[in-house]
Amino acid sequence: MIRFFSIAVGLVGGILSIAAVASGKSPNVIVILTDDQGSVDAGCYGAQDLTTPAVDRLAATGVRLTQFYSAAPVCSPSRAGLLTGRYPWRVGVPNNAGAGPREDVDNLELETGNQGLHDSAVTMAEMFRQAGYRTAHIGKWHLGHGPGSKPLDQGFDYSFGHMSGCIDNFAHFFYWNGPNRHDLWENNLRVRMPGQFFPDLMVDKASQFIQENRDEPFFIYFASNMPHYPYQGDPRWVERYRELSYPRNLYAAFLSTLDARVGRILDLLEKEGLREDTIVVYQSDNGFSREERAHYGGGSSGPYRGEKFSMFEGGIRLPAIISWPSQLPQGAVRTQMAHACDWLPTLAELCNVHMLDESVDGKSIAAVLRSADADSPHDWLAWNTQSQWAIRQGPWKLIHRVRTADEGQLSAEDKEFFLVNLDEDIGETTNLASQHPQVLGRLKSEFAKQFEK
Repeated sequence: MIRFFSIAVGLVGGILSIAAVASGKSPNVIVILTDDQGSVDAGCYGAQDLTTPAVDRLAATGVRLTQFYSAAPVCSPSRAGLLTGRYPWRVGVPNNAGAGPREDVDNLELETGNQGLHDSAVTMAEMFRQAGYRTAHIGKWHLGHGPGSKPLDQGFDYSFGHMSGCIDNFAHFFYWNGPNRHDLWENNLRVRMPGQFFPDLMVDKASQFIQENRDEPFFIYFASNMPHYPYQGDPRWVERYRELSYPRNLYAAFLSTLDARVGRILDLLEKEGLREDTIVVYQSDNGFSREERAHYGGGSSGPYRGEKFSMFEGGIRLPAIISWPSQLPQGAVRTQMAHACDWLPTLAELCNVHMLDESVDGKSIAAVLRSADADSPHDWLAWNTQSQWAIRQGPWKLIHRVRTADEGQLSAEDKEFFLVNLDEDIGETTNLASQHPQVLGRLKSEFAKQFEK
């Protein structure tokens, strides 16, 4: 297997650790993507009623971002943006991919429907594999399972998890509408493990992959399905939060269940002597859910308005941390504006890996990670799910066709175009569209220009 080595790999505030230089080994990378985690739902983000020692540990050993945006307010496009560094509508995933594979198909190679991510899209996995990394997808996919869209089509050497948006964690059936469809796959083949808790299976598969590849660089996309409904927290956490109000108690138990699995991954890295030279990225895909199956809530957006599906801040401004103890600052906080599409070019720079697609929309935030004084690389950011779009430039943010759980509080004019200055109104309470027609026109024109690309 061809590898590319450099003494300057990941030069961030110093040189590579002695062990890494001696071995000539590039840093490992684990990207942890959580599912429907609220904007402030971790101790390090200010939550007072949640126990999240593993996430807090990542923040204490890394850089925590406080003005970080996902690529979309909903699952599939958010994942597409993270994995490709491209705005999701440019890689075939403007909105959620469809339901899971058919029940009568036991080999995904025979599945012809539900194409999602364009087969021409270039993912992190393809980038890292080209550089000699072993690559694994573990967890939720939700980017299509038709020809060209599956994990093994998109640069992953190994894949374990479910193809649809959500499953029951014990029966592993698609958790939405009928008919029931079993949705658990390993390298394109259906596997049946009834009764085994899916988050534990994820940790087991990730641990095995780490141990088998500890002597060569590896990339793991660890896409947790928690705390997405169904809320199925560990009994000890359900008991721990028994006094919390409903449905916060159910959500909290599931979030701490997630945190415990993250902790097990970190513990394994330390046990194997890999933690200092493993980059761990942690991010939520979108805001918390108010859907019926999520008991109409449980998560928190803190000072922000909105939730999953909304382009108000609560739907897209989310927890994000990067930790690389041997190279990046520890216990640091960055307030600069950043975006999920930035991870691909940032990791390419930190790992000294060549980007296979130079036309990404994301920008490296390596300089921001190094210094609190560095400028954000972004003048503007955009989001688009076909049913709504938004653009932010400086403090100004414009949303077209607003969607939010409290739509009843909005006028028809508010729903059509909602303009806010985030420096003055972080809660997005007041629409300024009629007061600033020039700003409105400029942002509409900028979005149109970007969307046409």
